[in-house]
Amino acid sequence: MSNPKVVELPVAQDGFPAVPCCPPITAGELSPADAEKMAAMFKALSDPVRLRLFSKVASHPGGEACVCDIADVGVSQPTVSHHLKKLREAGLLTSDRRGTWVYYQVAPSVVAAMAAMLDLRG
Repeated sequence: MSNPKVVELPVAQDGFPAVPCCPPITAGELSPADAEKMAAMFKALSDPVRLRLFSKVASHPGGEACVCDIADVGVSQPTVSHHLKKLREAGLLTSDRRGTWVYYQVAPSVVAAMAAMLDLRG
């Protein structure tokens, strides 16, 4: 089994503008560091269960979702927790524990960075 490397990505703080981590793909060749950052995010979204969980959080009213509201993706609760952890580690989700429940939000700056990198107009 491989030993995956965890890449630390900046997470947006409330009130701070989204800053892309990487230049648009049309701006030139990605640096090795930028490629590592972006690959970690895309890899996290490459799993169908993770993509569904990410979509459930992103589309949930109010911009955040309790784990109790999004866990119905066809896998066990421990597996849901594992996938949410992977999305957090990739910097795609942030979380906030309130009592016994955890609420998840999409990290807007990271999604903006992914969109900016894929922008062919840049």
